[in-house]
Amino acid sequence: MTVLEPSLLQSLDDSVGDVSTAATLPPVLYTSPEVLAFEREALFAHEWLCVGRADRIPEPGDWFTVTLCDEPVIVVRDKEGGINAMSAVCQHRAMQVCDGAGNTGTFKCPYHHWIYGLDGRLLGAPAMERTEEFDKSAWGLPRLQVELWQGFVFVNFDPDAAPLAPTLRRYEPYLGNYHLADTVCPGTFTLHDMPWNWKVMFENFNDGYHANRLHQYVQDFCPSSMSAFPEPWDDDSNVIFRTAGYTHIDGGFNATHHTIMPVFPDLTEEERTRSTFALVPPTLCFGTAADQCFFFLVRPTGPETIDVEIGYLFHPSALDDPLFEHKLKLSDVGVQVFVEQDQDATAKVQRGLRSRFAPRGRYSWQEESHVQFNRWLVQRYRRHWPPA
Repeated sequence: MTVLEPSLLQSLDDSVGDVSTAATLPPVLYTSPEVLAFEREALFAHEWLCVGRADRIPEPGDWFTVTLCDEPVIVVRDKEGGINAMSAVCQHRAMQVCDGAGNTGTFKCPYHHWIYGLDGRLLGAPAMERTEEFDKSAWGLPRLQVELWQGFVFVNFDPDAAPLAPTLRRYEPYLGNYHLADTVCPGTFTLHDMPWNWKVMFENFNDGYHANRLHQYVQDFCPSSMSAFPEPWDDDSNVIFRTAGYTHIDGGFNATHHTIMPVFPDLTEEERTRSTFALVPPTLCFGTAADQCFFFLVRPTGPETIDVEIGYLFHPSALDDPLFEHKLKLSDVGVQVFVEQDQDATAKVQRGLRSRFAPRGRYSWQEESHVQFNRWLVQRYRRHWPPA
């Protein structure tokens, strides 16, 4: 018995219409192991997956690993300054070649000492001279496509995938004055095995409806009523975003409701009175404010669990402030209030989705982003849905 019936796919038509008539997605899409297995092949194997910031590996030989749907991947800066991504699975006996982060000139599998270059080529394989028809050039680490966008590194398992950047153009006018490629990221932290589906995470991140309801008092400066969806949906787009207006200039997501870090100097007055919240599915949630940007990298670990890597971006001048570390702590404390409230809400949403009474609810106009996300998702479901 499969849940991936034609009737389930047909029912998704109810979730992609106008926000005034659309219904939420079927609860089974958030709870079923079979659905996640389908998504891994339909989405994660073909879409651009954000793995972090390029400045995490500034020097030749700098590398880190990331696991994407059980696939260990190496991301490395090569000797020419480019960025490569490749499987971390040794092509001899499938041992993971490396884990964590570091700097190196080559990768040596600790099991049998096969040696790989920074481009994945197999450079050395001891005692293989008696193996018939063994050609080192055929046994390199499988390569992934790589693309940089706004200082973020994206990878793609699909060698035929079209470029990412053209599909994000709708959002770029809202980012130009941040000069994101030049921002500084003081590090990230990861929350492991959070108990909700990856789509619940995406929906909550870009949900204007709960802004000053769930976050009453701490987000009153950025109320739900000031959410806006300035760009019409485009089926060729890979970004879903909204703006969130402030009641005053230079609002901040902390107890003061005002900025703590230096405001990005090139922002217009309009840009200083709003945030943007964006999804680049299926891995990146990204937001802007007057004094910082923030990103969540979402990695499913099961149908109802995810890891989330969280980081902040600041204007480079922020590091010149002798009180930077103290201000960073103050800023982070403010964000953690939102994170804790969201964690409680999303955990309870996931619990409710397992209920026999879980609804296919209706949307508020302040949830237009959810319908756009549904359109992105259902388009890909239809493309890869198994035949009856």
